[in-house]
Amino acid sequence: MPAPPLIVQTTYAELLDRCRAAAFHDAFPEDGSFVPKTIKGKRYWYFQKKSDGGREQKYVGPETPELLKQIAQHKQTRDDERESRALVSTLVRSFGLPRPIKEIGNIVAALAKAGVFRLRGVLIGTVAYQAYSPMLGARLPQTILQTGDVDIAQFQNVSVAVEEQIPPALDLLKNIDQTFRPVPNIHEKNVTSYIAKGGLRVDFLTPNEGEDTDVPQPLRAFQTDAEPLRFLDFLIYDPEPAVLLHDAGIYVAVPSPQRFAIHKLIISRRRRQGAAKQDKDVRQSAALLDILNETRPYELKSAWQEAYGRGPAWQKLLLEGLGSIPPSTRDRLLRTIEHPRNIILGLDLTFSEPVPHYDFERDVVTFVGEAGRAAVRCAISREALDDNFGATTGLSNEQRLDKFRKNRPAIEKMAREKYLNWSIEEPETVLIKTMEVSKLLNKTANTRTSGYSLR
Repeated sequence: MPAPPLIVQTTYAELLDRCRAAAFHDAFPEDGSFVPKTIKGKRYWYFQKKSDGGREQKYVGPETPELLKQIAQHKQTRDDERESRALVSTLVRSFGLPRPIKEIGNIVAALAKAGVFRLRGVLIGTVAYQAYSPMLGARLPQTILQTGDVDIAQFQNVSVAVEEQIPPALDLLKNIDQTFRPVPNIHEKNVTSYIAKGGLRVDFLTPNEGEDTDVPQPLRAFQTDAEPLRFLDFLIYDPEPAVLLHDAGIYVAVPSPQRFAIHKLIISRRRRQGAAKQDKDVRQSAALLDILNETRPYELKSAWQEAYGRGPAWQKLLLEGLGSIPPSTRDRLLRTIEHPRNIILGLDLTFSEPVPHYDFERDVVTFVGEAGRAAVRCAISREALDDNFGATTGLSNEQRLDKFRKNRPAIEKMAREKYLNWSIEEPETVLIKTMEVSKLLNKTANTRTSGYSLR
């Protein structure tokens, strides 16, 4: 039996706090001090200590209440690695949450220790996706959790603004595995990817916020180039802290799960149709959306509105992506973002006159429609039949069904109107209530009169 989400999240929260404190303590030893700087009206913090050349400064981050608390508690912080390992073990072994393969974990740990995430790098891709299970207190499908790639993203302007550099990316990777080498590309002098024997790969990425280009862009802080990608700015804006379940836990930054899910909807439509990565994008998005609709509906709605508000190109990809996920997931998302189903191009509800049934417990006549090859459960209440198509009081179930059959064309049109154009009440379901019949009948009548064909 899966552990209750609250227990998983409580355990993870303790691990997150421990890993945050340990990472902060490791990055900033006690023989130094923290100093603020104001840059363009915003306050940033740096760690300063004496060195052979005078003074050395390391970037800490923009001022936040959380950062000020960490600074205040810095000298009292001690890393209890044994406790952290025990928490990781509990999350993996007792709760069945995913951990990266050892080689991936070692790479991310080395990048974290070097300062990649402190310098506002963001772990993206499937390795980041693995961090959402403990964060959300839910087990995500195992079949879409595995990968041989590590993807690191950073805004180019941030890479300049932090005013600090870690060792060159290739040197860091060779310290882990001497077989790492640059991946050749058409821009011979610019390296954005590195690969080791066996296929393990590390890619550096940056948002393409100007005109479309495939020319690699420099990430000064990481001493490497990065591949520019469209839509990446949406993904890595305002990332969240997370722990990767490897060894005693690796403190990283990942995209917010709601941005990750929506970004996957977008990029799935830019993949080659039928490609394995397209299927993985869709499945990862759907798995997260199923959870987020319940646990983070307001954050999910806000992220959707931001993406949808970026213009027609974004809207087209979002709606195409929405049409590719399971209908139940799609309907829950539409209910969260308060849109009817009619925003999905080509979606329709049709009927092939399957046999209706009378559900005595619910006191409704049920019938089935079809939308995009998925069955839609439709029903009309007995009260709606009584009040609008002649009383059924005293009639047998079969006689009620006969009344439904005689009025079936009108009832199916009402079901279609409600399914496509009204707010969603339940996924993959339409129930016609007596108070709705008049409005639905008027709508379908006006549609016929105007000569407009419903979708």
